[in-house]
Amino acid sequence: MQIENKQRSLTIDVEEYFQVEAFANDIDISEWDNYPSRIDFQISLLLDLLEEKKAKATFFILGIIAIKHPKLVQKIADYGHEIASHGFNHQHITKQNQKEFSSDINQAKDLLEHLTSNKVIGYRAPCFSITPENSWAHEEIQKAGYQYSSSTYPISHDLYGVPRAPRTPYYLSNGLLEIPISTVKFRDKILPAGGGGYFRLLPFFIFEKMLKSSEKQLNFVNFYTHPWEYDPQQPRIKSTLKSNFRHRINQHSALNKLEKLCTTFDFKTLANNHMNKPYPNLGEWKNIASGDF
Repeated sequence: MQIENKQRSLTIDVEEYFQVEAFANDIDISEWDNYPSRIDFQISLLLDLLEEKKAKATFFILGIIAIKHPKLVQKIADYGHEIASHGFNHQHITKQNQKEFSSDINQAKDLLEHLTSNKVIGYRAPCFSITPENSWAHEEIQKAGYQYSSSTYPISHDLYGVPRAPRTPYYLSNGLLEIPISTVKFRDKILPAGGGGYFRLLPFFIFEKMLKSSEKQLNFVNFYTHPWEYDPQQPRIKSTLKSNFRHRINQHSALNKLEKLCTTFDFKTLANNHMNKPYPNLGEWKNIASGDF
């Protein structure tokens, strides 16, 4: 039985298996062309499933993917999904200066708008890498013409996370809307409930319970995933045991779990669910990230 949609969003970060941050120390960007692409196959799996379940998603697409697979971008748009930006080269923001970051997100936006002939209003930072230290990031996102960002995960994690940031959507002082990934509070701890590796790792009934509890607490759902999470036949990357475990765990069962999730939740796009809603304006990012809001 499907739950009636309120503000439940499905988001997909469109990147190749060899472009993920977990393998950044193993594969240099200059080596990406040495690996076979799997993105067409993976996206086709997801589009077929979403069409069957009548679900709509926001696809955060890398500019480098759009250049190599322009027809794929148009195909996603033709299916009625939202096209949004994941930047151009999937580089962690902490590895970029302000000028490099601005160029990256503007280049990606211009390309996606050219390919689809539609305005791109959403952005997601690679690996949720907006931190208290790069307080200029939200300013550059707004200057580039994006209307919302979904770039923060208010949890503690070794690769990402701003644990003191708000768990519900809010506007920054510059008018940019930030939509965090879903979390759940259990006792005195904030736990991830928004997807990724946790979705593949946990038994479905546990994850579903966490996401439903998150919705009761926060009154919205922002679930994220990646195309490579559903493709156990992708080539193996030589990396650490930890990185390979995170990347490959339960890929064989992930599509079935996503099908169940789409049966439970009536997913819509982030733009459909959140634009022009009366969320609070919490001020400057540096204060917000530190919990001073």
